[in-house]
Amino acid sequence: MDNTHEFVQDLQEKQRKDEQNKNRQGHRHASKKLPNKQHSTNK
Repeated sequence: MDNTHEFVQDLQEKQRKDEQNKNRQGHRHASKKLPNKQHSTNK
């Protein structure tokens, strides 16, 4: 039973972190999206 409980906790933590990453990278709001880096054109 402990293994199942630990698995569920790990899964929930991973889902929470994935959601935070999506919000940080602006997948839900185009205005919050980080700018792309264009190394080849910055000469």
